[in-house]
Amino acid sequence: MHRDGAVWPGALLLGGVAVVQRMTTLPPLWACLVMAFIAVAGLWRGGGWRAPAWCLLGIAWACLRGSMAMDARLPRELEGQDLQVSGVVSGLPVVTADATAFVLQIDHTSWNGAPLDLRGRVRVNWYRGAPTLAPCSRWQLTLRVKRPRGLVNPGGGDGERSALERGIVATGYVRDGPGNQQQGAARLCIGRVREAVSHEIAARIADPRDAALLQALAVGDTRGLTSRDWDVARANGISHLLAISGFHVGVAAALGAWLARLCYWGWPALGLRVPRLHAQAATALLAATFYSALAGFGLPTVRTLLMIATVTLAHCLRRRTEGVSSLALALVVVLLFDPLSVLSAGFWLSFYAVGFLMICLTVRGRGLRGFVHELTAAQLAMTVSMLPLTMWFFGQASLVGAASNLVAVPLVSLLIVPCTLTGMLLLGVCPPLAGPCFTLAGRMAHAQWWLLEQMAGWPGAHWYLPEVRLWALLLAVLGALWLWTPRGAPMRWLGGLLFLPLLLPPRALPQHGGFQVWMLDVGQGLSVLVRTRHHALLYDAGARYPSEFDLGEAAVLPSIRALGIDRLDLLMASHADNDHAGGMPAVAGAFPEAQRVAGESERQSIPMDPCDVGKSWSWDGVSLRVLSAGSPGGPGNDRSCVLLVAGRGGRILLTGDMTRRVEPAVAASLPPGPPLVLTAPHHGSRTSSSVAFIRATEPTLALVSAGWRNRFGHPHPRVIERYEQEGVPWLNTATTGAIQVDFPPDRPPYVAARWRQRQSRYWRE
Repeated sequence: MHRDGAVWPGALLLGGVAVVQRMTTLPPLWACLVMAFIAVAGLWRGGGWRAPAWCLLGIAWACLRGSMAMDARLPRELEGQDLQVSGVVSGLPVVTADATAFVLQIDHTSWNGAPLDLRGRVRVNWYRGAPTLAPCSRWQLTLRVKRPRGLVNPGGGDGERSALERGIVATGYVRDGPGNQQQGAARLCIGRVREAVSHEIAARIADPRDAALLQALAVGDTRGLTSRDWDVARANGISHLLAISGFHVGVAAALGAWLARLCYWGWPALGLRVPRLHAQAATALLAATFYSALAGFGLPTVRTLLMIATVTLAHCLRRRTEGVSSLALALVVVLLFDPLSVLSAGFWLSFYAVGFLMICLTVRGRGLRGFVHELTAAQLAMTVSMLPLTMWFFGQASLVGAASNLVAVPLVSLLIVPCTLTGMLLLGVCPPLAGPCFTLAGRMAHAQWWLLEQMAGWPGAHWYLPEVRLWALLLAVLGALWLWTPRGAPMRWLGGLLFLPLLLPPRALPQHGGFQVWMLDVGQGLSVLVRTRHHALLYDAGARYPSEFDLGEAAVLPSIRALGIDRLDLLMASHADNDHAGGMPAVAGAFPEAQRVAGESERQSIPMDPCDVGKSWSWDGVSLRVLSAGSPGGPGNDRSCVLLVAGRGGRILLTGDMTRRVEPAVAASLPPGPPLVLTAPHHGSRTSSSVAFIRATEPTLALVSAGWRNRFGHPHPRVIERYEQEGVPWLNTATTGAIQVDFPPDRPPYVAARWRQRQSRYWRE
């Protein structure tokens, strides 16, 4: 094979696979098989047929794998049913204040005594008195399950895509009952080793954070890392260093090759029996495989392991595969192994980063000078070049990442990881000697983390941009390649101009007298964002759970930033219930200058001014006025702060959880005006939205914020019937995702976007 012979096949195969991930529906099975047959025939014939054949092969293979993965999911008719399953606990269970979360690898399923063809990975929560779940233990459980489903918001993550990539076929929770019992343990399972190593590290390191860092580096156990730790990592652009990733697998492979070389240096006679290069390649692959197993063979490590195996095989076969050709060959192998790997951010970040360094960076100088230049130039180039992809996938980047990685990467890769791996080996050979290795690694990790905490407070550590468009992403990637091409390329500075659409995106702001509203998808809760031309309001922020999962941080803040809002003028919590105010502290921490107003202000977790009836604001020709706040000592729901937002062309009434007891007073205080959009009170509970209230307010649209298949049955069928009988259309975030409604000053309000439909993909429920 020509040394660049794998480049075009890899690029065309990737293009075909990527095209499928933009589809809203997949072709039928017979069409996939026909495309695969034509592709194989084209490759066999060769010549000019090969290029389109590689692309068609990518399309056919990705369609086939996607269809198989979707067919493996729980049948829709079984959602909400109790299934009897048996399986093995996969990975390391996570124990929180309210539940134990784990993944169960199911091998047998039945429903009402009849067997079901449902196998695969199920994400499970065990509430109320969960027993200690050991990795690799086998259990018989009764689960209430549903298909994987996630929140859909601007700038938010895609839980359904992640479930498809990870092979999750259902999610659910354990039902109480005598049938839940342990049935022994799996015989061959790396999870027990991971748990044992993690326990040994914790027993030898006194500082919990130091122990958590080493546990993450040693066996991919990130359970001890807090949300604050992850925030520091994101601020420094080093999240990839906090667990066993592809980078660390590469370090382990290099360490294995170095050990083999050391053996040949000590015993030169070994070269007479086994060629040194073959032995180094095999030892590197063995070390990488062992380290990947300790990470539970997660997808990032498997991808890197396949890349290392490809290069190892080429070395053993004496095939010359260098540079870009080697990377392209690894790309082909990874895509043929699992085309769904393109659904993960790690796939694109890893291949892009390595390819960029190969293409754009050249060695200048030798010895220490060359090493320092390579290290500093590589970090600066990677910070700039990775900006488009990190913004695309995560909505944020770190401008201090170059300096942080300049310290963290050498320290982790050259000292902390090798020291940790040595300690792990000594656990099996001479346990007393493992302690000093772990102690040394822990002290280095402690010093490094102290420095990273200081750098996390530097300006630019957290840098956010509005949601990135695909065309802006492609231009910025092209600009990075142009900007960092080797000397001799014409006008390299022009590459910086191609970043402008990414850094200065066009923004469609409301006109004077108009405003925009987003009802965010926060599950069984409420969060509404209102923006005028120069001001913004957040009404409620979703829930925060005992597990520390915070919808204010996970859903609300990413949406605010993705919409290009860099300042909030007013934070309003309707009342103190967790599903409305739980996420408010996270948002208030991000926007400390915002005015805070709340119903039940005395019960709020952060200081907030009371919501007084008649309190008002005027922004850009739009008025905001509090119509109701209940009475002190009354029911919490009826103390909801009810807010009317009115522009020239339309109005919206934000109702919180008020019930029919206060609906007459709210309706009476509502002045006449342009068309009204109503947020259905109390998520569509039957205790609200009375017929009299609907008739008095005459809404043109009702918006419901509720969780998918929530246990309260919101919105209640009778409530929906009332709206429909009065001719009021309604939308529910459970089925539409986030809802955007525009209120222009010169015409009635209209639904501008439903995010679940706007971002429709074949894996979307």
